[in-house]
Amino acid sequence: MSTNHSSVQRYDAYLFCYFTVEDQGGEQVYFSLSKDGLHWKDLNGGQPVLISNIGEGGVRDPFILRSPLDQKFYIIATDLRINAGKGWDVAKNNGSRSIIIWESEDLIHWSTERSVEVDLPGAGCVWAPESIYDESTSEHLIFWASMVEKDGNPPKQIIYSFRTKDFRSFSKPEVYIERDNHIIDTTIIKADEVYYRFSKDEATKCITLETGSSLSSSSFTYLHAPVLVKIQGVEGPAIFKFNDRDEWCLLVDQYRAQKGYFPLVSKDLSTGDFHILSENEYDMGHSLKRHGSVLNITRVEYETLLNTWEK
Repeated sequence: MSTNHSSVQRYDAYLFCYFTVEDQGGEQVYFSLSKDGLHWKDLNGGQPVLISNIGEGGVRDPFILRSPLDQKFYIIATDLRINAGKGWDVAKNNGSRSIIIWESEDLIHWSTERSVEVDLPGAGCVWAPESIYDESTSEHLIFWASMVEKDGNPPKQIIYSFRTKDFRSFSKPEVYIERDNHIIDTTIIKADEVYYRFSKDEATKCITLETGSSLSSSSFTYLHAPVLVKIQGVEGPAIFKFNDRDEWCLLVDQYRAQKGYFPLVSKDLSTGDFHILSENEYDMGHSLKRHGSVLNITRVEYETLLNTWEK
């Protein structure tokens, strides 16, 4: 079975999928490769690998995944191009309600992008869609932030979710995370049968951490992460496990300082402890990297990507 093959697959490298800046061409899909998860090499000469020509004509926050259901790769992204000049108020309150999707069987040949409108009437936007495979239901849980007015209260960003098996048919959206203040940019990883959920708190402008025994919205509780709560002006958390050891890397996007991503490392997510690396311990590559995601890949996939896109 393909699902079993996926679970025993050996990963030896990493693929970083991201966008860069709000200029002509910056809000598209870029690729970068790494052998150790800390030193990155930009592909395609630092130019986009995938370009969206539908919807807003650009994408942000690309999330890449490997589906255990069909062994295909999918990229889901925010349909948004700030460079078009409409501004952030329009983007939040009257932006696209669609998710842009690509699919591939080999990470090299990608389908034409398609748009999926989220069935959430009144939503002001659909931002930063991400996904995690739910082993208990054999479905992909997809979640994102939407600006929604509820119960006569002022609009606020709420994390919604729906489910799919094929990225074509989707369940009805449901509230996944709602807090007193705005919340955006959620990412989830499973480690030792526990789910860890990172999100951006729009009040403190820092990353919060929760743990849960399942993907149910009610199973998560707050976990204090002292280093994370001290780092303000960041968003777009991206978490992955190192291939060769029981350590995890959390990338956070320094949007306020316009410096892009930097890594933090944890030896045990359950403690909430993270270590900020010194600048000589990592190299994020030539191009500025904004809100994206990292996929663990095989040696063959790494070499094929490098041979195809290296310039």
